[in-house]
Amino acid sequence: MSTLMVSISGIRGIVGNGFDPEVIVKYTSAYAEFIGKGNVVVGRDARVSGEMVNSIVTGTLLAKGIDVIDIGICPTPTVQYTVKTQNASGGIAISASHNPNEWNALKFLNSTGQFMTPDEHHSLKMILEKNDLKFSVWNSIGKRKVFSEALDKHINDVLNLKHINIDLIRKRKFKVLTDCVNGAGVYVIPKLLKEFGCEVIEMNCETSGIFPRLPEPLPENLTETMTAVKSAKADLGIVVDPDVDRLVLITNEGLPFGEENTITQAVKFVLSKEKGNVAVNLSTTRAVDDVASYFNCKVYRSAVGEANVVKKMKEVSAVIGGEGSGGVIFPALHYGRDALVGIAITLQHLTESGLKLSQLKESLPQYFISKKKIELENINPDLVISKLIEKFSGQNLNTEDGLKIDFNDHWVHFRKSNTEPIIRIITEAKTNKQAEKFSSDYLEEIKKICQ
Repeated sequence: MSTLMVSISGIRGIVGNGFDPEVIVKYTSAYAEFIGKGNVVVGRDARVSGEMVNSIVTGTLLAKGIDVIDIGICPTPTVQYTVKTQNASGGIAISASHNPNEWNALKFLNSTGQFMTPDEHHSLKMILEKNDLKFSVWNSIGKRKVFSEALDKHINDVLNLKHINIDLIRKRKFKVLTDCVNGAGVYVIPKLLKEFGCEVIEMNCETSGIFPRLPEPLPENLTETMTAVKSAKADLGIVVDPDVDRLVLITNEGLPFGEENTITQAVKFVLSKEKGNVAVNLSTTRAVDDVASYFNCKVYRSAVGEANVVKKMKEVSAVIGGEGSGGVIFPALHYGRDALVGIAITLQHLTESGLKLSQLKESLPQYFISKKKIELENINPDLVISKLIEKFSGQNLNTEDGLKIDFNDHWVHFRKSNTEPIIRIITEAKTNKQAEKFSSDYLEEIKKICQ
């Protein structure tokens, strides 16, 4: 059975089982038709299949008459940023994010360096349905240019971001343990930290491209990393996923800082420098609202997904935004989740506050999130969601992305999966016990509906 999964951001699957050369050619060719003419930035994460996929993608683009700017192994945000800085017509990031070694993916970007909008995705689907593979004649094929300076430009521009004082940060002489899971972060995170004057302890920073553990940076996958941070007496631990768009922090005590706290502290820091709107997704912590309220600023929420958050940020001219998965979006550099930007903001925040990372965590509003899911088998998830809307019709509802209900003491977000017959239940409350109880209660409510 093929593993190929298609979404607004592109395609992903297991190499040799769905994510195959003919599929890569088909989708890349359609993307080239969508672009029309010009140049496309291509970059990949470090996984073993990346070179093979890159060769097929590049060859297909050239055969379609598209020029290629090849930036090699790099973070997905570097691909996004290079599209912007090189005024390219588009970009393809070859990365399956936090999926295991056997997976790979194509992430399609538009001319702004962002993931395609729903309208753009629809146009691409129309081209795919025609399945009309036409290629250029011999004297009209594209040209490939290697742009090896992309990583250094990204790093340099992060170092020179507004609100970031590199000399001040260097005086703190942070001791940082970084775990890059042998992914694209190996090529950029240690170098960035050293530029900030940090003493860097490298863990899982080999260039093998083989992930030594499950690559998603969840606490249960980071037990050895957390122990190492504490043993090394580091000021903090910095963990990134294979394509470096998510930033996960470990405190000086060797404990999770919390992915939701990553965006919360970034919002707190930026709003302390400039007042403005904030945009996050519907499943992101209410702590962001509390922080924004302190600065008399407003929070706007979007459907889950980077493209949706970016769309909302642009609509409301947000000065900072992101997602609770550790994704910080700072439009002063570019509209994309970027761990490099998150690192710069975190180090500046710690430097100016004089706090340890554990103390910074304690200074933030405290909330707890519980996540559950229920398999529906033969029941339509839309029917379940509609029944929930009916039941809670008197409450504060948002139906933009499933169903989000805001209560005074908690919130709950019901979301159906686009790939599986399941509904996800995300709840947040002031204590872990409350969050777990609420999510269990909602799980039982769905079971009743399904009977």
